[in-house]
Order: sequence, then structure tokens, then C-alpha cells
Amino acid sequence: MSMPSPAAALLRPAADAVGAVPPSLPAATPITDALSAMVAARASALLAVDAAGRPVGILTEQDIARRVAFRLPPGAPLAAAMTTPVIGIGAEEGLWRAVALLRAHRLRHLPLLDAAGRCVGMLHRAEALEAASGRMIAHLDALAGEDAAVKQAQAALAARLLEEGLSATDVVALVSGINADLHRRILERAIAAEDTPPPVPFTLLLMGSLGRGESLLRPDQDNGFILYDYDDAEHDHVDAWFRRVSERFCLALADAGFTLCKGGVMAMNPLWRKTRTQWRDQIRIWAQRRAGAALLFADIFLDFRPGWGDPEPAAALREEALRLLAAQPAWAAMLAGQTAQLGVGLTFWGGFADDEPGPGARTDLKLHGLMPLVAAARLAALQAGIGAPGTPDRLAGLAARGAISAAEAERLQAAFATLLDAVLRQQLADQAAGLAPGSLVDTAAIAPPRRAALKDALKAVRGFAKSTTASLTGQLW
Repeated sequence: MSMPSPAAALLRPAADAVGAVPPSLPAATPITDALSAMVAARASALLAVDAAGRPVGILTEQDIARRVAFRLPPGAPLAAAMTTPVIGIGAEEGLWRAVALLRAHRLRHLPLLDAAGRCVGMLHRAEALEAASGRMIAHLDALAGEDAAVKQAQAALAARLLEEGLSATDVVALVSGINADLHRRILERAIAAEDTPPPVPFTLLLMGSLGRGESLLRPDQDNGFILYDYDDAEHDHVDAWFRRVSERFCLALADAGFTLCKGGVMAMNPLWRKTRTQWRDQIRIWAQRRAGAALLFADIFLDFRPGWGDPEPAAALREEALRLLAAQPAWAAMLAGQTAQLGVGLTFWGGFADDEPGPGARTDLKLHGLMPLVAAARLAALQAGIGAPGTPDRLAGLAARGAISAAEAERLQAAFATLLDAVLRQQLADQAAGLAPGSLVDTAAIAPPRRAALKDALKAVRGFAKSTTASLTGQLW
């Protein structure tokens, strides 16, 4: 059995490494009673809570040694010895965030809090660090800051992890997981800024590269909301609430470093903020029109996954998309035709294509390498009824169903990893040079073994894209 990747370990929920709920007492409790409760529970920390059960202070073994022993009278209240305010973490937060907070604030204990702010478990420093990968721990310190600082720190984190031998696939998975967590945190703050809760339940959709879990540096926004259906009479009230929240959400994402989508694929655009019924109707319209913006939007949308809220509406929407693709092969054929237009970055003679305007001769390995593979895997997987949004998972699903051989799936997954590595390293080099991260790669400057591997990767992508297009359209390109 293969070991889970370091990135996968850090993307687990912090709740996976949590310990039991510690003793909790009012802040006015005599310190002797508090100490007795800690001894009885064999706990290394105790929480002082308010009337609603929310932590207002924490008493640890360090506090006892520093403030209680030989300093406070037995009748002194817990409030005189506790540390305040309490630094905690939400139950939905990732382990990466917990480790970053523990290290940044030099904490030994981190309460796990539910939506009401009550403690549902205690994360202990030793267990959290053990659950994380040792070689990655030191790089997490920069991720304890605010949203924009976390986003800005990702490039340096990615560069250091690549230098230490972590694969580009794992690095990108970690970056994508952190970005998804940032979306959730920013959305929760946007909701909390309202005086009232959501008028109807809703689900955040993450689409495009973030939906696939394949975010590179500087991704733009691709998001939407699925609202539960409501009566028409409630529309003005419901729509006003979601207009405010979605705009606050998208603008806060932009402040954190997620560029506003030039195509408007954001929840602040009503086209991407719909009820369940409206989304079902929208997919049917895209399937019927099969041209222009309908194809482009469908390509982005079909990589979606839920990012916050009840995942069931997203799952139901995916089933509807799979059903329509199976029932309307003309839609799949038109999507395949659009994929064929991407082309692969090789010339007729087997050299690297020149995609750079002007005197340069660099190759766009994202547009003419990753994207043809991503698009072909998406189409083949959806046609086979595979709902997984990630490219490697889609390829594995195709092999499991016999749509492609295990050897071809392995070859294509290796091609994906090779191309991802080349593009990520180029983006890091661009950023280090003070340029916007791009995907034009100077293949002539790459060492011969890596250059040969890139050519092999592009050949594998070209063959797979051609066969996928042919199976859906009956034509070769």
C-alpha cells in the first residue's frame, strides 16, 4: 500500500488529529477546583467558558507553573490564572492551518470550535505535528497570517517544497487545498457580516482549476452559488441578501489575491448564482445551444465541486450533467470539437511549437499541454459516467472502467505530472524575476533528459486527445 502524500496529510481536517474535549468551568471557579478537575480528567489544559459554553480563557500546565504555584491564594478565581483571549480553530479548518497557528503563537493546545464557538475537542501540539509531515512543518509558519498573507506566501512555499523533492502534483494539491480553505473562510466572514442568516440554504461551487484541485499560481476566480428553491414572492428579499454576500465574498477574494474573473464566472454575477431548479435548466440550455459562450461556460462548470455548505445539491447537479451528456451525444461532440482546437505544443516534425509573440520561441505548456489533457480527460470521464473532477482521478476512473488501459492511464498521469512540473517551475521563475507568473516555457534551456520527457508527455497527450475526439465526433484532427 502506498503512503499518503505529505500534501494529503496536511489537507486533512484538523478534527482528524483532535483529542477529547477538555474540562470546562466558569471563569469565577476557585483555582483549586479547577486544578482538581484537571487532575481528575488527566488533562493538560482546562477552558474557562461563558454562560453559552464558549471559551473565554485557557489554563494550561505552563500557566499553573507560571502564575499559580506559590503565587495565588487557593480561593483565587480561575480568571486570575487563565490566558486570554483563547486562540482556537474552526472544526472545518485544515490541519495545515492548525499547525501554522500552533507554531506561530507557540501554543501547546488549540481548541477546536463549532459554529457556535463552543469547544468540541482539543488539538495538542505533539499530535498535530506528528500528523503533519515533518519535512513540511517548517514551511507552514507563513500560513498563520491573514488571507492575503497566506495567498502571497504560497509561491515561496511551493518553491521550497519543490527544492526538497516534493512532486509538483503534491505541491499543487496543497496549494489548491489551501485556496479552497481560504474561499470557505472568506465566505463565512461575508455571511457573518449580515444581520440575518441566509434566507435559504445554499452551496458554494468551486469551478475551473480550483474545482479540479489543480490550481497553479495566481488563479482567477471561478465560483458560484446553488440556492435552495424558494417562493417567487420571496425573491426580492432573498436576492438582495445574496447580492450583498456574493459581492462581499468576491471582492474579499480579490483583496486576498484571487483575481476577478474577466469572463464574470463568479457568484456576484447572477448567471452563476441560481436556485437548484434554475441550475438544472441552465445545464439543459447549454446542452441545447452547443455553441460559443455555452460551450465555454460548460467547460468551466463541468469541473465543479462543493466548497461550502450542503454537498448534496452539487452531487445532484453532477448527476444531471452526466445524464444530459449521455442523452445528448451532440453536446459531447461539440465539446470535443472545442477541445480539438486547443492543439498540442509539438510541430509536425516533432519539435516544440513556438507560441511566443515576437522574437522568442517558447512553448505554452499550459495552453498546449495541460489543457488538452485536462479537457480530454474531462470529456472521456463524463461520457463514461465518472464524476470525479480531478484529472489524475478521472484517468484512474477511466482505467478502472476499462475505457483506457492501466498502462495508458499511468502514462497519461506521468505526462500530467511532467507538464505540471514544467509550468509550475516556470511560474516560480517568472515571479522571482518580478514578472507575472506565466506558462511560456523556454524548452531549449531545459536539460536534455527533462526535454525528452516533455516531448514524450506531449506525444501521450496528443494521442489521447485525438482518440477522445474521434470517439465522440467520428473525426480525426
